[in-house]
Amino acid sequence: MASLSPSLAAARRIVVKIGSALVVDAATAAPREAWLASVAADVTRLRAGGAEVVLVSSGAIALARRSLNLTRRKLRLEEKQAAAAVGQIRLAGAWQSALAAHGLTAAQLLLTLEDSEDRRRYLNARETLRTLLSLGCVPVINENDTVATAEIRFGDNDRLAARVAEMIEADALILLSDIDGLYTADPRRDPEARHLPVVDRMTDEIMAMGGEPPPGYSSGGMRTKLVAAGIATGAGCAMAIAKGETPNPLSALLDGGRCTWFLPAPEGRSARKSWIAGSLAPLGRLVVDDGAARALTQGRSLLPAGVREVEGRFDRGDPVSVRDAAGRELARGLSAYDSDSARRIAGRRTAEIEAILGWRGRDEVIHRDDLVLV
Repeated sequence: MASLSPSLAAARRIVVKIGSALVVDAATAAPREAWLASVAADVTRLRAGGAEVVLVSSGAIALARRSLNLTRRKLRLEEKQAAAAVGQIRLAGAWQSALAAHGLTAAQLLLTLEDSEDRRRYLNARETLRTLLSLGCVPVINENDTVATAEIRFGDNDRLAARVAEMIEADALILLSDIDGLYTADPRRDPEARHLPVVDRMTDEIMAMGGEPPPGYSSGGMRTKLVAAGIATGAGCAMAIAKGETPNPLSALLDGGRCTWFLPAPEGRSARKSWIAGSLAPLGRLVVDDGAARALTQGRSLLPAGVREVEGRFDRGDPVSVRDAAGRELARGLSAYDSDSARRIAGRRTAEIEAILGWRGRDEVIHRDDLVLV
């Protein structure tokens, strides 16, 4: 583990993710107004230090459940969508009021998974956010649960926040939670669990420390936070998991409060490759042989000869996952062929492509410029 942690004070662009349990009072199902006011004060402090701040806030469904008499633990998808439609107005109003008290202008953005997975929509969302920040606004983002389907949704705001941080090239992503960072095991169950103040890089060992989602309103849990860390750090953004229940949680972090910092990958990635790597819903899978797997680790493209199986339905240019015969994910990339064509040329030599398809496409199924190792 590294001895030095990133400094929140040095970050010029910050994304802060806030969960439902922090925003909504469990007893009254109303916004925690005093706590929201303290976060608004923290945002003011960060902006005074020269930082731009984006908030990714949950809470819409939780704010509406009681008034709609939807208090049972498990809601159907259409009930969640209805609750989100009612609660999102309340959530936006709560943040608008808290930020306005400090002279700040709130802006609301509702994003879906497709807004981050489709390249054109991704770029459009990025430019909207950059423009809002240039105008001095504080964007408040949530998943658009009123239209997101069960199959095509983030499902938690940890990963949404990581995609936003990658999208706007943030310096720091802060996940405010009910725990002060990552432990070697669940500290609620294991008294020997050790707190990790700094994580140098994401490894299988680190990912194995993620547990099951906690009970209550939250749909995340430590595992989704670690997935978020992989997305953010791979894009060159530092990430922290910090306790958020007490007032002024960001000021506490600024003043050296206890947390876990995940260090950005030293090599970083280009904006385009960060988008590819951060894809949460690849539309297909390419299973490759051992020779192709070795070639990928050496920085080479994926040729048809190395592909053993093609799974799913996808079009040319869609994101796909590349896996070895054991099912381990090796890379993600943009396919140069649709799924039907990829199946037809799988296992064949490049020179045979034209005879098989009747037209000559690219020599590679995925060119190395469109491929990122994971």
